[in-house]
Amino acid sequence: KLGDYVVTEAGFGADLGAEKFLNIKTRAGGIEPSAVVIVATVRALKMHGGLGKQQLQEENVEALTKGIANLQKHIETVKQFKLPFVVAINRFVTDSEKELAVLKEWCESYGAKVAIANVWEEGGRGGEELARAVTETIEQEPHQFAPLYPLNVSFEEKITAIVQKVYGGKGVEFSATAKKQLKEIKANGWEHLPVCMAKTQYSLSDDPSKLGRPEDFTINVRELRPRIGAGFIIALTGDILTMPGLPKQPAALNIDITNDGQISGLF
Repeated sequence: KLGDYVVTEAGFGADLGAEKFLNIKTRAGGIEPSAVVIVATVRALKMHGGLGKQQLQEENVEALTKGIANLQKHIETVKQFKLPFVVAINRFVTDSEKELAVLKEWCESYGAKVAIANVWEEGGRGGEELARAVTETIEQEPHQFAPLYPLNVSFEEKITAIVQKVYGGKGVEFSATAKKQLKEIKANGWEHLPVCMAKTQYSLSDDPSKLGRPEDFTINVRELRPRIGAGFIIALTGDILTMPGLPKQPAALNIDITNDGQISGLF
């Protein structure tokens, strides 16, 4: 309440972090956002364009252009919440000037305000362009924020709204277990709660191998877990686990210290 601007990170894309923040947290906290920053990287878009992790350091405008379809879907999702936005291109040292130019030109041609953020290399100075773009957007563009679903509809309708409007899927399939739990949720009077989707962060679908912007897919809900104290019901999709997203090789394995106190492997 004492700041001119409050910035929070929802994380993991408009299909996960932003969806939960805008459909759940805003209601619980009585928050009305003024704008959204959609963070994009050349590396991630090239992966969505078909490149493997070992190829992301190489310039590849073709893969980048193909992967931009993923960014376009995230933009469309944010627009559905009736919020203005800025695309922040989080620059990596391996990004070529040509790749950055192609991505920035696409954003501008699509009508999206865009800024390159180079905070990692330049500190605060590297974020000035983005900060100005965000404050200008808040001050100049109107916002009529609205969650994607009302709380007084059925739980099936809430999940279907997320699948179709946020993920771009065609529908939802509930397992026998989930169907039984839907009846229990209704019987217990919990249908007024929002839904917290547990889904892979690698794909808009529930299949982590489907990169880019998949279409004509179905989301499979295998289980519904009430979290009444938290104020929502978790819907588990695909093979997702509700645990921290830790890497197979933790960074700690590469960190060492010599006998004279020199640390290596931090960067």
